[in-house]
Amino acid sequence: MMTRKEGRAFLSNKIWQEVNREMNKTDQMKGLPQPSLEKSSEGYDLISLPDPNSTDLIMKDLREIVFSRESRRVYSDEKLSLEALSFLLWSSQGVKAVMKNNYATLRTVPSAGARHPFETYIFVRLVKGLKRGLYRYVALSHSLVLEKEGDFASEVADAALGQKFVGHCAATFVWSVIPYRTEWRYDLTSYKPILLDAGHICQNLYLACEALNLGTCAIAAYDQEKIDKLIGLDGYDEFVIYMAPVGKPKRY
Repeated sequence: MMTRKEGRAFLSNKIWQEVNREMNKTDQMKGLPQPSLEKSSEGYDLISLPDPNSTDLIMKDLREIVFSRESRRVYSDEKLSLEALSFLLWSSQGVKAVMKNNYATLRTVPSAGARHPFETYIFVRLVKGLKRGLYRYVALSHSLVLEKEGDFASEVADAALGQKFVGHCAATFVWSVIPYRTEWRYDLTSYKPILLDAGHICQNLYLACEALNLGTCAIAAYDQEKIDKLIGLDGYDEFVIYMAPVGKPKRY
């Protein structure tokens, strides 16, 4: 078990400076091929999403959005529009440009070295035009693929250590990480920036939700094995790192 001293060392830059001094060449420096920018969607039927830049759903200016942002845990049974879901996905992981012959993506959130090691999964429960099920966001084409159909509200809540609101919402965002995307460039110094990058994603989701009068709540308390198994991840080369339910708060 990690001690408090070890945990604080992980947070500080000192340990990473020491790792840098001792580290051999990274896989990028060795000339090894870089990992793909996102998981393949080959063999899936792509579900196109509405253009997020054409939405007229935003009702607030930036100052009001930042001021009123808070975690919201009580949601109505009102369905999300596909336009709203499109905007939330684009705001948190949307691709603005692909650089240097597929070397990197520039997205709506920052990432160390533009490596963007995350995949976005969505447990859809109440979204107009979509069946209930587990979807994956294909950021490069701004589309969805259906991983498996069904109502997973109870399983998601159970994986979130019994927090029922995490599953009983319109849609539950789940971000997995594929560490090698960042390790390829930064090797053992990857882990702190990966965690920082996850925070950027969720904060953008908060702001996008607030802009649409929707609610969300960041979730870092979950059973790793249960949520990885529910999505179908191996828990090593890809595993869940963050979650956030989304819905219409009852107060609106």
